[in-house]
Amino acid sequence: MATFLAVDDDEDVLVAVKTILEARGHTVETATDKGEGMRLALSGRHDLLILDVMMAEPDDGIALAQDLRKAGFKKPILMMSNISKVSGFDYSGRSEVVPVDGFLEKPVSPKVLMAKVEALLKGVK
Repeated sequence: MATFLAVDDDEDVLVAVKTILEARGHTVETATDKGEGMRLALSGRHDLLILDVMMAEPDDGIALAQDLRKAGFKKPILMMSNISKVSGFDYSGRSEVVPVDGFLEKPVSPKVLMAKVEALLKGVK
């Protein structure tokens, strides 16, 4: 089973993600802000990072992904947000702006989340 780090300022989202993944035998650690997310992600104990875009600052998730990649973080990053609905900008496939391996629009069904997580763990984008 895999170990995940979920970073989101919405406790309800963190509980939902944790519940879904732990029900399938995975381990999930959570963080509620960019600083804590950075510290935990760089610990090296997670197989995949699940990240929100908007936290304390509107671009905290994007900045966190960029900072992690600059620091040499190679593990898959899945971004989950409703930012595209709010901004009208499609962030998926924009690796020069958002260096992540996958993007899902919130709300996400457990089935869709699990399919994407399993694909990313297998190295499929």
